[in-house]
Amino acid sequence: TQMETHNLTVVTEFILLGITELPELQIPLFILFLIIYLISLVGNLGMIILTMVDSRLKTPMYFFLRHLAITDLGYSTAIGPKMLANFVVSQNTISFHLCATQLAFFLLFIACELFILSVMSYDRYVAICKPLLYNVIMSQTICWVLVAVPYLYSVFVSLIVTINIFSSSFCGYNVIHHFYCDGLPLISLLCSNIDETEMIILILSAINLISSLLVILISYLLILKAILRMNSAEGRRKAFSTCGSHLTVVSVFYGTLIFMYVQPKSSHSFNTDKVASIFYTLVIPMLNPLIYSLRNKDVKHAIKKTGKTIYNNFS
Repeated sequence: TQMETHNLTVVTEFILLGITELPELQIPLFILFLIIYLISLVGNLGMIILTMVDSRLKTPMYFFLRHLAITDLGYSTAIGPKMLANFVVSQNTISFHLCATQLAFFLLFIACELFILSVMSYDRYVAICKPLLYNVIMSQTICWVLVAVPYLYSVFVSLIVTINIFSSSFCGYNVIHHFYCDGLPLISLLCSNIDETEMIILILSAINLISSLLVILISYLLILKAILRMNSAEGRRKAFSTCGSHLTVVSVFYGTLIFMYVQPKSSHSFNTDKVASIFYTLVIPMLNPLIYSLRNKDVKHAIKKTGKTIYNNFS
């Protein structure tokens, strides 16, 4: 029977179904996602370069913002180029090893983003609630530790999940109902230890989401308490404005992730997952630099200054 021959076949590549199978949508979607990806590329690279060259952006807040841009750039690049290629090729395949690599990098950067967002909320808490001690608490060494630990931990998470999935045996059916190699669609293709792998992913996702969200919630509760105690309206407004961008980014990112992973299994449709995935793999990395640059005087100033310097050098 076909099943037996399937069991003997070793999966060497996967077929990605992509976002849509409708031929008339391929070119318009390709153009749309190319624009989104390019804006995200320019925005995040710009943010990384600005925070490195501009002297006004040498504070801990911008140090973390640079690492947020690195993680945004990381996972959108793990997904974007391959997804764009999918719109223009007829058979959309990805090799076994490339699929594993894509999943590993995606998980690494997405987990890292969670913790960098929580580190940023802790930074805002120190800035607003302990302003006099800010430079002592957020010293350069502490800042490096606060980003190094998330990176190392995320590498660990990424390797555990990726190795677990890809060392299991696939049944020979190799069609992934998604536009990239994501954990849940891959697990549905496994023959062996599915429950164990699902459990590992569930536990790690829960730990990552809950712990990072707790840090953010506690930080903001303490910030709110401090703001309510302030006497001057100007002081309150200033405190709120330093948190505005971060709160916007956090709400969008966590909202999408929670929507995606907290649905009951029965109502899990791959199509709603695809929409949510498009949102956090491509749209959020594009929005983050925009939110921070549009709402932030220092970043606007740095962009103008750098623009002038470049213009003067070339003219």
